[in-house]
Amino acid sequence: MKLEDVEPVTTLKRDAAELIERATRRRTPIVITQNGRPTAVLQDARTYAADRDAFALLALALQGEREIVERGGMSAAAHARRMRALLRKPRRP
Repeated sequence: MKLEDVEPVTTLKRDAAELIERATRRRTPIVITQNGRPTAVLQDARTYAADRDAFALLALALQGEREIVERGGMSAAAHARRMRALLRKPRRP
């Protein structure tokens, strides 16, 4: 994280549109601080969605590893069907 990616909440209140434009243009999050402490992150919607998808895939991979250990595995075709079904489920933002 670069120093320019950290802004106090007063800057967010005063220049929200500029911070949103900067986060969108750079595709990097901006950490918002209150009383000198990080309290929130401002991130463009496309990067946020991509990060959520990546996290979901990682969670599925970890779940698959656990199932292999616990149950002795599952076929690749069954695993692919399960992953597709889980990815189709609506996610909450």
